[in-house]
Amino acid sequence: MSENPFKSVYFLGIGGIGMSALARYFLQQGAHVAGYDKTASALTDQLISEGMEIHFNEDPSRIPVDVDLAIWTPAVPREHAEYRHLLKRGIRVKKRAEVLGEIANPFSTIAVAGTHGKTTTSTMIAHIFHSAGKPMMALLGGISKNYGTNYVQLAEGSGQFCIVEADEFDRSFLQLSPDIAIITSMDADHLDIYNHRDQLKESFGDFTGKIRNNGKLIIKKGVEIDREVPEEVSRFTYSLQGDADFYASNIAIREGLIHFDFITPEAPLPGFVLGMPGMFNLENAIAALAASWLSGIPEAEMKRALLDFGGVVRRFDIRIKRNDFVYIDDYAHHPEELHACIQAVRELYPGKQITGIFQPHLYSRTRDLADDFARALAELDSLILLEIYPAREQPIEGIHSRMLLDKTNLSDKLLCDRKELPDILEKRHPEVLLTLGAGDIDQLVMPIVRLFETKEKHGKTSVNHSEQEAER
Repeated sequence: MSENPFKSVYFLGIGGIGMSALARYFLQQGAHVAGYDKTASALTDQLISEGMEIHFNEDPSRIPVDVDLAIWTPAVPREHAEYRHLLKRGIRVKKRAEVLGEIANPFSTIAVAGTHGKTTTSTMIAHIFHSAGKPMMALLGGISKNYGTNYVQLAEGSGQFCIVEADEFDRSFLQLSPDIAIITSMDADHLDIYNHRDQLKESFGDFTGKIRNNGKLIIKKGVEIDREVPEEVSRFTYSLQGDADFYASNIAIREGLIHFDFITPEAPLPGFVLGMPGMFNLENAIAALAASWLSGIPEAEMKRALLDFGGVVRRFDIRIKRNDFVYIDDYAHHPEELHACIQAVRELYPGKQITGIFQPHLYSRTRDLADDFARALAELDSLILLEIYPAREQPIEGIHSRMLLDKTNLSDKLLCDRKELPDILEKRHPEVLLTLGAGDIDQLVMPIVRLFETKEKHGKTSVNHSEQEAER
């Protein structure tokens, strides 16, 4: 699929972050791109401005007559009228993961897997390769702040690299055959798909079995898989600090930047600076640097790109930073991610009171990890809990946000309808405010930014990036 044979491509669920990256790829390849999504968003607005045709009502008549490939996400039910219509017309309908594999596998592929950390890590790798001038393309699970998109390309050519997220949901990552595979984590998640953590672990083992001959596996120290890596695959470990093939040493935080030496299997490389806060981001950076070092990226290029890395929208995304108020938006939707985010905020703003607005994502995840969610949320000082975002699921009896609120050992906590949130925030004066979750909580970000800009006493705005970036 290195040369696009399709002239008209249709997307069912085009506004999803992974689907929209594919849509941008096909548009760049010269195809006519159209699609359906349930709701409009800032991302679908961008896609329309780029030349895609998108509608938001279930209407088979809106599907172009010349479609020769349809791409579908399981977030759209098979009962959907447009899905049934596509099948009736005899149009090829492929899952997003299958198409991603067909695009990536002709190239030297770097695939980042893990139940968390993969979006930031893959985006870091993409930025390092792009900055170093390596022929590459990247299909990402988040919007890179450096490029304002989730599809990044730099010149086609021999030896082109393709950098992708390897998503464990629905075993999607088994469609990939990477040259370099990274595994950042393997915490229990997607138990609606895997039923048990052992099945999740087995699937990650299957993923390592997809690594090409003479390929490389980079795995976080302490993450164990149930499969021996073949002799023709080189195995490397990484960690935040020590006891691994790649790690950081001499870590120091100065003026919000993390300074460290990057330790490789051959020699220490001193003088690296990460241009964003959080030890979890440093750990992601070690994995990204490991992949870059093994791919032959020069030390100076790695240093320059890491300092210049702007991050990913909705990944520890500092939207307002004032002396009296800080607002951070984060995609955290797993207990480990919540814990990492809250702890990073405490490290960055010691002594500040932290208020978190959390929207649980999926009934099944809330059910399976309820106790872990409750422990993580109890690390906040104040909790505002929204109702569960169902995504692809139907309600499960007895599973609701009230249940989770009751489990959370916190004195200052409340359950909130999203319509009530502006009034609640109007009456509060949080020192640090977090929005957390993977559902449609992102639609609240700009209203919250505008609310606290107008609440500032002297009318001075101190958003840490431009309005244009904030709208992405």
